[in-house]
Amino acid sequence: MTDGETGRGREIAGGRENPAGTPETGEGGHEAREEAHPDGRKGLENERGRRETADERADRQWQDLMQEIRVVQTGVQILLGFLLTVVFTPRFEGLGSTDKGIYILTVVLGSLATGALIGPVPFHRIVAGRQIKPHAVTWASRLTFIGIVLLLATLTSALFLILRVATDNSIVPWIVAGVAAWYLLCWFALPLWTRYRYTARRKE
Repeated sequence: MTDGETGRGREIAGGRENPAGTPETGEGGHEAREEAHPDGRKGLENERGRRETADERADRQWQDLMQEIRVVQTGVQILLGFLLTVVFTPRFEGLGSTDKGIYILTVVLGSLATGALIGPVPFHRIVAGRQIKPHAVTWASRLTFIGIVLLLATLTSALFLILRVATDNSIVPWIVAGVAAWYLLCWFALPLWTRYRYTARRKE
């Protein structure tokens, strides 16, 4: 065996190239993934977007979803905890029946929002290992969206109750409507507009 053949054998053993001349997985499995693309780019991204399997895509989407849920969960849990303590304050007994009804509605909405936003965690635990990650991502995304809608309703109801108790001004409904419109703009209208505009531009 010549020195050239010996060197080539070492390259094959090291995982850089197989006898057919195609890239093999090296240490950590990164080399093959980076060199396998015909456009010569490294990683999973080329001019058409990410190159990934259905399982890789589901894993990435799940991690993104968990980060989003952590942001929302903190706020809704703090809000619900505050609402649950209101009933034990002396001021609560002095509320009228309408205000108490709004309070009960707010607590129920907050509880529903909390349940929807925590739902993806037990959902994942129950279906883990069943090889249905893409379906789990889909249902967890739906639960998260429902939880965000319920959180919007909770915040609007809580604001309405607080302003009713703090002031007896007829402008309260207009203030609440303005804040609710701001939520809708920030949470739904702006993302949908961005999605439509830049997706349409990318297709041109």
